[in-house]
Amino acid sequence: MLNKPSSAEDEYFAKEDIEKKRKLAFQQAQRLSEQQREALKALHSMKCPKCGFDLHPLKSEDLNIDTCFNCKGVWLDADEMDRFKKQHPTLHRPVFEAVLNLFKGD
Repeated sequence: MLNKPSSAEDEYFAKEDIEKKRKLAFQQAQRLSEQQREALKALHSMKCPKCGFDLHPLKSEDLNIDTCFNCKGVWLDADEMDRFKKQHPTLHRPVFEAVLNLFKGD
């Protein structure tokens, strides 16, 4: 004679099965998100946000300033802007803009 599990046991295993499937679906979604992020990064990395042309890093002191030679855009990462401000604490706004214009060109 075969002993059937109780309904409590059935419910327990059903919950365990659902939890395993939920975790698997979450992991698959996470991997997909990582893959999508990497694909987007590959498409947009070092591309000008304004015109889409390639950005070229220009070294200035310890900063890498990303410059677009097409639209003459200048892009700084957040930490680069902070480092620039720390290096030049007494720099006034017009002077700061003039320095940035050096990288923009005409």
